[in-house]
Amino acid sequence: MNSKEFTLNINGKELKAEIRNLTERANGGVFIRYGDTLVMATCVMSKEESKETNFFPLSVNYEERYYAAGKISGSRYIKREGRPSDEAVINSRLIDRAIRPRFPKELAREVQVIVTCLSWDGENDADILGLNAASLALSISDIPWKGPVAGVRISKINDKFIINPTYDQREESDLDLIFSGTKENGELLINMIECSASEVDEETILKAFEFGRKYIEEIINFQERIKKEVGKEKITIQTFKDPKIERTIKEWLEGKLKKAIFSNKDDKGEELNDLKRKFSKFLEEQYSNPQEIRYGLNILEEEIRKIVHKSIIDEEKRPDGRKIDELRKIHLETSLIPRSHGSGLFCRGLTKALSILTLGAPGDQQILEGMEIVGKKRFMHHYNFPPYSAGEIRPLRAPGRREIGHGMLAEKALLPLIPNEEDFPYTIRIVSEILSSNGSTSMASVCSSSLALMDGGVPIKRPVAGIAMGLMLETTSKYKVLTDIQGVEDHHGDMDLKIAGTEQGITAIQMDVKIPGITNQILRESFLKAKKARFEILEKIKNLLPKPRSQLSPWAPRIYTLKINPEKIGDLIGTGGKTIRKITDDYEVVIDIEEDGRIFVTAQKEENGKKAIALIKNITREIKVGETFQGKVTRLLEIGTLVEIFPGKEGLIHSSRLRRKLRIGEKIPVRVAEIDSQGRINLVPLRSLRDKRQLKQKLRKVSRRR
Repeated sequence: MNSKEFTLNINGKELKAEIRNLTERANGGVFIRYGDTLVMATCVMSKEESKETNFFPLSVNYEERYYAAGKISGSRYIKREGRPSDEAVINSRLIDRAIRPRFPKELAREVQVIVTCLSWDGENDADILGLNAASLALSISDIPWKGPVAGVRISKINDKFIINPTYDQREESDLDLIFSGTKENGELLINMIECSASEVDEETILKAFEFGRKYIEEIINFQERIKKEVGKEKITIQTFKDPKIERTIKEWLEGKLKKAIFSNKDDKGEELNDLKRKFSKFLEEQYSNPQEIRYGLNILEEEIRKIVHKSIIDEEKRPDGRKIDELRKIHLETSLIPRSHGSGLFCRGLTKALSILTLGAPGDQQILEGMEIVGKKRFMHHYNFPPYSAGEIRPLRAPGRREIGHGMLAEKALLPLIPNEEDFPYTIRIVSEILSSNGSTSMASVCSSSLALMDGGVPIKRPVAGIAMGLMLETTSKYKVLTDIQGVEDHHGDMDLKIAGTEQGITAIQMDVKIPGITNQILRESFLKAKKARFEILEKIKNLLPKPRSQLSPWAPRIYTLKINPEKIGDLIGTGGKTIRKITDDYEVVIDIEEDGRIFVTAQKEENGKKAIALIKNITREIKVGETFQGKVTRLLEIGTLVEIFPGKEGLIHSSRLRRKLRIGEKIPVRVAEIDSQGRINLVPLRSLRDKRQLKQKLRKVSRRR
């Protein structure tokens, strides 16, 4: 069986690529290993062009397999993998954003890239490995693709940058930066960024890019070497071109397109959308061939792109009339939703996001059980993009990749500011509803979520704000960076760079491009302009709500905590859970117990929560010999009588200690005489003790008389 191996040393660790003829039906396939993490990447292109679309039909899937981690997971009845986890979706999007810009614009055949994690060693993440594997599979295939691209991960510990850190190293770091790059005319360009950080300043992150560049170049050269040795000849794509159709279309568009683009000061773009509808109808009337119609639509998009680029680069003229560094009009509100635990509305032009906060008990945390992640999640941000937000009609389905990706991006941006569990033991969930969309809804949801958290009294350290930066580029030396891009600038621009953070630093970054990539100079300029815009938004947030409210919403539950001896947990639970069930039913509370003895009582009514806490303290208290209680008879046994000294805790009065038969339900004062090695409590009635004391006193009096 044919097999070729190639290796590259990355800072003392071996990256191994193996080309085998195991996926022969695919256009390209590779195995890449780093440590004991192994991924397989394949790519397939259809034989025919897609007839129904006027966009490039690329699909990228990152597949987790439980066997890769030596697990058998899933529910009791279903053991095979189901829908992809959020982490798998994020990895799919990460790979997609890195490889998509390198396909020819005219390619109309379907392409599918599948990355499968076959082995996971618990140290090396498969996401970066998957990106590099996808790039190599496409590079050695016959699919038209202008690669390779290469990706790395950078962390920072003790002021030192680390390449491709382990999971443990990432836990210590305040920076988790992933980026990919490619070469264009011998120049290394950055074409994808994914970053989470704990308020790290711009200069530090820019230095991290500089640190990673040499490794990007090494991995690109490594792939080029493999491509040269085993790569297939690329298929030539026959592109449709008809000068007559192009001339007819440009004549129809003359004078109409520029007017439609620059007449939409209200941010809605209705004139341009109306022109597109009329143009589509014109194409359908003129041409019956789907290829001709698709060709016409592509010409329209290219003409819009040219006009938008030229006006912004040459005249700094944006479609809505703003300056290139000017924000759209911002409007903020809080406390919009009755009975919610907190809410915030953030409007930036036509983009409007409403975020609603819900606080829950510790037991409401999300249980995570994936190939890599096992644990609990106490802060969640979910993002919804309903069709009405874009003025569309489409079926309502489960959240797609876009919704999951945008939700996770905002979650990463907010997470560093969320108070820790010791200070604020609530489970926190925010849902951002996009009410209206015209660019940068994910960053709007960051801002509205900050408002919702502060409105709900969650003691976040500082508010977080986000901004989307765009780019119109003619050459790497002739370009314009745009602040707060809207729909037409996003769709027809060259970069979508989202940056979120506080006044003290960046918390999240995401970037994708439609061009080969951007230079360090463009990245630096974008960072500085984004910082200025972020500070403007944060100032508006602080003017509305300077700090989190001092009190939680009256509709939010109250959580009371205490710490008990872990050995007393069994007493609190009781036989078969009887004791804890009685407390939760009687006081309408939720009780969460941690193994270290931490107890969380969540109650809608403050009075009930305090009563439940008092009872739990009683049940789990350390009982000492000599203590007295007002007990209640619960059971009559042959050897004696069981008396409940407080709910859930019983002791035994031996029959020899009783002068009369007691009745069930009778109250009797008792004293703890003994606690045996098994924790069983022996009681004596206080009356018998009093009688003995009185007898002794009488005897002493008699002896004195004598």
